[in-house]
Amino acid sequence: MGRVRPGVGMAQQSQRGRPGALRPSEEVRSMFDRISRRYDLMNRLMTGGRDVAWRRLAAREALAGGRGCVLDVASGTGDLAIELARQGAARVVALDFSREMLRSAAEKLRRLGHPHIELVCADAMRLPFPDATFDACTIGFGLRNLPDYQAGIAEMARVLRPGGRLVILETTPVRQQWLAPLFHLYFDQIVPLIGGLVSGDRDAYGYLPRSTGAFPDAETLAGMLAGAGLAEVRFRRLMLGTVALHVAIRPCAAV
Repeated sequence: MGRVRPGVGMAQQSQRGRPGALRPSEEVRSMFDRISRRYDLMNRLMTGGRDVAWRRLAAREALAGGRGCVLDVASGTGDLAIELARQGAARVVALDFSREMLRSAAEKLRRLGHPHIELVCADAMRLPFPDATFDACTIGFGLRNLPDYQAGIAEMARVLRPGGRLVILETTPVRQQWLAPLFHLYFDQIVPLIGGLVSGDRDAYGYLPRSTGAFPDAETLAGMLAGAGLAEVRFRRLMLGTVALHVAIRPCAAV
């Protein structure tokens, strides 16, 4: 059974002047606390269920270097952590700063039975783990909510062992001109409406398209990974280029 263990613990530019979340961390935390009960349902509705396949692919990439110990950052209700366990990870630590999201994850783990997934409530910007602890680190649709993207990447790289993999699954700005009007109609108008009806919180699902539009494109994010000292950086676009899966390796030399 998963258990919640306490950890240590805005505009578009962080205090260091680098890109980060559109809202302060406390507002983001409160938002996720409010929508935790309907979060999984909204994910299925917004993506037509495709988010399940994307997480499956992300877990496969994370475990391609070996099925050791994996940290899933911004784990939310635990879907990616559960997929990592299903694919054979020896140990999974699911970390999030929203206690309500982790409570939903704990209920799910009790139903499904994944005793080797540990739930940790902590700040992704200050991970409560020593250097070089994990064989892989994943973050699914959570990087855009961190107050400083570059610092968040560096912190995840810090806890990776040499040769460990960082896998980022995230939305990415639309590039195709023909798709942009349809995408913005869907995310700017339809998603907030559905989100308001399903979760009772239209504001939270109005934040989604704004955070997606402000997030770095796939090429820029790849450059940020390289800038953190990670190697063999590559990415793959999914869902007509609206989602990207990035993979990078911590080299044997120190990051």
